[in-house]
Amino acid sequence: MVDLTKSDGVVVVKSLPESDAGDAPPTKGMKHWLMQFRRELWVVGVFSMVANLMMLAPTLYMLQVFDRVLSSRSELTLIVLSLITLFFFFVMGFAEWSRSRVLVRVGVRMNELLSPRVFRASFDAHLKRPELQPAKPLTDVTELRQFLTGTGVIAFFDTPWTPIYIAVLFMLHPLLGWMAIGFALLQAGVAYWSHRSSVESSKLLAMRQSQSLAQVQAKLRTSEAVQAMGMLESLRQRWQTYQNAYLRQHAITHGDQHRVTAISKWLRYAQQSLALGMGGLLVIQGELSAGAMIAANVLTTRALAPIDQLVGSWRGFLGAKQAYDRLDALLDEFDGDAPALQKVLPSGEVRIDGVRAGAPGSDVPILKGVTLGFKPSSVTVVLGPSGSGKSTLARVILGVWPTQSGRVWWGERPMDAWTPEERGAAVGYLPQDVELFDGTIAENIARLAEVKSELVIEAAKLAGLHDAILRFPKGYDTPIGAVGGLLSGGQRQRLGLARAVYGRPSLVVLDEPNANLDDVGEAALQQAIVLLKAGGAAVVVISHRTGVLQVADQLVVLKEGAVVSSGPRDEVWRAMHPAATSATAAVVPAVTTSPA
Repeated sequence: MVDLTKSDGVVVVKSLPESDAGDAPPTKGMKHWLMQFRRELWVVGVFSMVANLMMLAPTLYMLQVFDRVLSSRSELTLIVLSLITLFFFFVMGFAEWSRSRVLVRVGVRMNELLSPRVFRASFDAHLKRPELQPAKPLTDVTELRQFLTGTGVIAFFDTPWTPIYIAVLFMLHPLLGWMAIGFALLQAGVAYWSHRSSVESSKLLAMRQSQSLAQVQAKLRTSEAVQAMGMLESLRQRWQTYQNAYLRQHAITHGDQHRVTAISKWLRYAQQSLALGMGGLLVIQGELSAGAMIAANVLTTRALAPIDQLVGSWRGFLGAKQAYDRLDALLDEFDGDAPALQKVLPSGEVRIDGVRAGAPGSDVPILKGVTLGFKPSSVTVVLGPSGSGKSTLARVILGVWPTQSGRVWWGERPMDAWTPEERGAAVGYLPQDVELFDGTIAENIARLAEVKSELVIEAAKLAGLHDAILRFPKGYDTPIGAVGGLLSGGQRQRLGLARAVYGRPSLVVLDEPNANLDDVGEAALQQAIVLLKAGGAAVVVISHRTGVLQVADQLVVLKEGAVVSSGPRDEVWRAMHPAATSATAAVVPAVTTSPA
């Protein structure tokens, strides 16, 4: 199902979301993306075939030197055989180098293909399940890429050639072939045992490490409070509990891995010595030549080398497999494709129809059947005690949190008919906790997009921050990192306000915008709200302080997730305070401003 919208003579075709268009297109898991490289993997397979065929050259050279050259004492034969073997070695080296180059390019292309999608998908997932770490999937992409370009994946391409080498050993003598099969089965058994003993242990180790790192990151975010209240030692002891659990699991996991490595090394040396001893016995019995004995020893080592490499790289394989599974689950649920931006921005009244909503991942509703409307060129102030659902209402209006039932509309279309990128230019949001990003002050105000100087300065003036910015060392080009710790709570809030009003959006939601503002800052906030309203914006202000009421048109009162009163400001205020004549009677005189 599609929606046809005409704007400036241009018809824009846009698919409606699942609730309007039926079944959404299927998301694409990791199998889909890895299949994009099937041609390159075929090329790697061809180069692996050439390289492994050329690996037979040392064996054949030894046979010819011991059995032909030494008996004939022909220097010409030795020179010709050596030149032919050197050519085979050159072909083998070229094939090895070429497949490594192809695998490196596969890793680079996979990173270019997956990283943007995983980046978007990880943040989508974090919104629904805040306990997920957005950076972890990006680490998984790196781990998978490193495995695909390392020696572990080469061993997988070399392993199918083990039966061919064993077949050549059978041609030299059946006992040599059977011995190679026996050692191959032993090494395969070690690999299987390694998998069974390591897979759960490795998962648990990763979980313990994640918990320990999360504790450190949480403490760094609250370092000032920790230092001021002397909590460092108590928090260190709590972190040490998680760190000790990680270290115990680390000892168990790596103990198992070292034991497997030791057994594998013992098998490798035993196989080399016994192969030479078996060859010597066959030479004594006259069933094998001396050249074949040496060649069989080299060939046996080569036949079992891929299996030995698999055992050695099993830890990397397990890590890559777990990363693959996590990425597959992520991309199966969240596609992460870059949206095709539309030419029509959302406009009109924002309506909430019977919305029930709660925190992502929770079935307990915070908002309970809320129905409200926010018209253009209007200011709505939302009041209510702590825990009444005011911040949840802000997130639902903006589409940040999903609804459990009911719908949010913007104009004639549902809010989720636009992606965040599509509606972002028409939306301004100031959350309670203002986060500043790495970059300059101008880049933060411009939302990390292209800096348009006139719009940045206009937004800073609306927030009453222009003069303060000019006092910084480099003005608007001052890096946030240089002044981030020097900004007061009010300045950070004004900077967040400037980012919210950048470009004069048509829907502005301000969550406790005056919590850290002084009288001058509150006056600047009220002036910005009046100018946004004059520009046609629908402004929603969530506040505990009544000073902002003087610029309000509508007043909404929430209690326990339900609307207890809504309507024109003075009517609602008189209903709440019968002795008052209007909402502005209890606050400072109204601010009058003229549109800029």
